[in-house]
Amino acid sequence: MVRRRASQDAAKPARRVVTDDVGRRVTMPAEVNRIVTLAPSLTETVYALGLAEKLAGDTNECDTPAAAKSKPHVGEPQNPSLEAIIALHPDLVLAADSINRVDTADALARLGIAVYTMGGDTQTVLNILDSIARMAELMGAPQQGAELVGRLRQRLDALHAKLEDRPMAHVLFVVWDDPLITIGQNTFISDAMRWAGAESVVLSKQIWPQINIEEVVRLQPDYIVFASHGQSAATELADLRSRPVWRDLDAVEIGHVINLSDEAIRPSPGLVDAIEQLARDVHPEVFGEKSENRTSNRETELAFERGANFMQGCDPCAR
Repeated sequence: MVRRRASQDAAKPARRVVTDDVGRRVTMPAEVNRIVTLAPSLTETVYALGLAEKLAGDTNECDTPAAAKSKPHVGEPQNPSLEAIIALHPDLVLAADSINRVDTADALARLGIAVYTMGGDTQTVLNILDSIARMAELMGAPQQGAELVGRLRQRLDALHAKLEDRPMAHVLFVVWDDPLITIGQNTFISDAMRWAGAESVVLSKQIWPQINIEEVVRLQPDYIVFASHGQSAATELADLRSRPVWRDLDAVEIGHVINLSDEAIRPSPGLVDAIEQLARDVHPEVFGEKSENRTSNRETELAFERGANFMQGCDPCAR
């Protein structure tokens, strides 16, 4: 009897219990080979870590890198198909509390599927780096996580050294323009701006405060910053100059309008690219450059390239 029970226990896959970022206890396989991600930031991080082979599926909105579009999709982040997720037989589902619903995690847990939820909008940039390292550890790749986080931290430290004596640029970060929605002080975007030597002119404890344009005119920010609007900075500027009240802003009059890549609104490795881009745009004198809008995702691109090389050189992954 004892021998039979020992044999049965040995046949069960090894499990471990972890606590996720929202305080849930998650029982998951000790070895994770198949994952499903429910947010674009999580998908991007998986690729940056060189773990694309473990990604069994993602959402309709996962578009970075381009290869993520070819993975099986499970629907929209806020309303994914439970049936589609189950059909992919994941060892682990990764969710983000900023975009995914608690109901989804609850339903999957009841079905016996492990769901680890990462922290969301109120993180700091360093919290995000910690999350990247935790994701790597969950997927059995702590070394890749440590290396990626180390590179990103070095870049942030180098940027801080350049900007620590510079006065902060005062910025209006536009999340949505009708109605006009900006960022609160306790968001990862606000913290990212501080790393870039900028701070919001709007002081609010709300995560996504709404503000009227007349108040913005009173505050007169040094720069207007957009993200993920699909337009160039020149197009954004021309549009603002055609609008009543907006054209009364000094920043619009002198052309201080910046359009960041959508990495600026994702808690993922590419956020550091967006921070560097913003720093160059609001402090061009520090970098010996003219102020111009530019997009740089080189760290993310290099991470994806390194990940591809790692997979090619890994015999088990090649099979």
